[in-house]
Amino acid sequence: MAERIPQLAIMGHPNAGKSSVVATLTENDRIAIDKRAGTTTSSDVYPVVIDGRNVIEFIDTPGFQNPNAILEWFQNNEQENQDLARAFIKAFGADELYSHDCALLEPVANGAGIILVVDGSKRIKEKDRVEIELLRLTARPRMAVLNNLTSQTRYMDQWQDALSKAFNSVRIFNAHRATYAERIKLLNALKSIDQRWEPLVQEAVDAFTNDWERRTDQAVTTILDLLKQALTYKVSRTVKDSKIIFQSGRDRIKAELTAEFEDDLRRLEVEAQEHIRTNFRHNVWHLPPDSILEQDLLSEEVGQALGLSRRQLALVGMAAGAASGVTVDLATAGHSLGSGALFGAAAGGVLGMVGGKALAKLNIERAPGTHTFTIGPVSNPRFPFVLLDRIVLYSARAMNWAHGRQAAEEAAPNRVPDKDVRKQGFTEALSAQQQRVLGRFFAAARRGKDSDQEAECREIIMGILRGVSLDEIDSRSDL
Repeated sequence: MAERIPQLAIMGHPNAGKSSVVATLTENDRIAIDKRAGTTTSSDVYPVVIDGRNVIEFIDTPGFQNPNAILEWFQNNEQENQDLARAFIKAFGADELYSHDCALLEPVANGAGIILVVDGSKRIKEKDRVEIELLRLTARPRMAVLNNLTSQTRYMDQWQDALSKAFNSVRIFNAHRATYAERIKLLNALKSIDQRWEPLVQEAVDAFTNDWERRTDQAVTTILDLLKQALTYKVSRTVKDSKIIFQSGRDRIKAELTAEFEDDLRRLEVEAQEHIRTNFRHNVWHLPPDSILEQDLLSEEVGQALGLSRRQLALVGMAAGAASGVTVDLATAGHSLGSGALFGAAAGGVLGMVGGKALAKLNIERAPGTHTFTIGPVSNPRFPFVLLDRIVLYSARAMNWAHGRQAAEEAAPNRVPDKDVRKQGFTEALSAQQQRVLGRFFAAARRGKDSDQEAECREIIMGILRGVSLDEIDSRSDL
């Protein structure tokens, strides 16, 4: 016998946002979503699979085609039939006129609960009242979801009043903007629609929660790996003396190494982003052109928007205990123009700028007949905080970007709100002690050494990501 799991039939009239609700609840952005009415023509089952096991199933149904006729039949036959959905299918299953309606009612006849999705931004119509009543007559556990497709709220009270008379639970849930926390709240609310469902739904919620914690931990691992790889990365090239007789030869090699070093730092970030995106099951992914995440990693805009302030960076530098050259840069918070990191180099080179400071230094080592040019590792004390802010912001978007978002009708895509990003990144809001822990970890990473602070860094980053998924920032705003 197959293991029992909760099944929910997502219902509503065409173009109410049913497919968007299913896509968001199942984290499946490959579900076909179309703004045209009536694009769902059959009932399709979308399971949530965790550790190879289905924990809950959502059934995307076609919209009602003949609700008035169904309600009339239900009312005329409710005395003779306790299971009206099954009886209707038996009576009209072979009738082409009711093929969509029978497909819609089949999961209900088989015991599925009901989630009715309505667009609460529109005026309630007689057709809506008909659908509400006929679903009440099915006598199945049922929840209504107000899935506002615009910012219009003037009709919400009307919907609440009409739905509360016929449904066990009524929830406001915007499938285009729902965060992880809001998805869990909706799933928890399903326990109230029928007490017999409570153990099954609780098991599904627990599986969701545990899986989310595991994925969050995996994201932290990806972030730490990115930081360690970026901070130890360097590029070298050995050339014969004959190729650098003139200064132009040295400048060309320096320019080529600079481009390679910068491109590889960008590549490391992109690879980490791909891991994060896959971890949170995104296939459809768009960034607005003005997003801080869309700007070049090494751009002045990113360097100014993210990372620590000069004062915070100075305090971190004095406590970091890094190697002497780098410590000079940290302690002067950018005023040394990189002189500490460049001291002793055979040739100083400016490679990118973050917060007005050189990103890395250029070393030239001479040997008989050759010169070896090396750029890296990163010496700029502000860069790792900027990089951490960027990948945390990317993770915040991946964690809270609803999988049904592709159908949203909005003028602009999501961005993180200015008050949370452009004025202050995540690292800037940490305690001074947490910033010092990160600073010591970054300093050790630059030297390629294991850090005693890595476990503490993991907890700091985990705390930030947990806060993100619990809506401590307005993740539904622009990102």
